[in-house]
This record gives sequence, structure tokens and C-alpha cells, in this order.
Amino acid sequence: MKKLTIKIVTPERIVFEGEAESLSVMTETGEITVLPDHIPLITSLRPGEMRLKQDGEEQLMVISTGFLEVRPGNQIVILADTAERVEELELEKIEKARDDARKILAEKRLVDDVATMSAAAALERELARYKVALKKRKVPHQVINN
Repeated sequence: MKKLTIKIVTPERIVFEGEAESLSVMTETGEITVLPDHIPLITSLRPGEMRLKQDGEEQLMVISTGFLEVRPGNQIVILADTAERVEELELEKIEKARDDARKILAEKRLVDDVATMSAAAALERELARYKVALKKRKVPHQVINN
């Protein structure tokens, strides 16, 4: 069976490097799943859940903005601002960061557009981390207010 060779890189580290049967990730135009023999592709990423299927088991991660490139030969490279494995997520810290991001967004809305966009991006990243962290804990789905 053909597999994908995947490398997920952030400015700080290599988060994942290995083979998988599939990769699902959120792009600017919606979620995509990449399987072996996918056409070459370059796309930008949105903050959200990322799923790798390895040996029939799903590996859950959260990723922020960045780029995904599907290369010939079943090679995938993801360059992300941040990426974390589900086991690295700490719900309490994420809740605090989410609340802080909401406060900053409320304050910056009156300042200028650049500050507002930056604060909104930070909030979007924290909400994505929060959703994935909840899955880690297998907590029943909760409504998350933006």
C-alpha cells in the first residue's frame, strides 16, 4: 500500500516527520484530505484540527496558519507558524490564552485595523487549540462562542 511521506515544520521544530495513509487539514477554502497519488498542490492553511492516519490509527494535531505543499512522489511538506500534537495541549492554559485573546480583541477593535486583525488571528488560533484539546480529553462537545 502506498503511503504519504509527511514533514510538518514550524520555526521552532519539526513537529512530525514520517509516513501516513492520509492527511486531513483545514485550508482557506475548506477542509481537504490528501491520499497517495494526490495531484501536486500548494495551499494556505487556516487554524484548525489536523488528522494523520497512521497504521489505521488517527493522530490528532492542531495547526495555525501556514502552507501545505503536495509534491510528486507522495511527499507533503507543511510549513506552519505553530503546530502541536494533541498530547501537548493543556486545556487550562489554552482557556486562559483564549480569554486573554478575547480581551485584547475587544480592546483593539477601537484602535486600528491591523491591531484588530492580529488580535482576531490570535483568537482564532486559540479557539482551534481549544477544540482539539477538548477532543483529547474526550469531553462532550461544548458550544464555543467566538
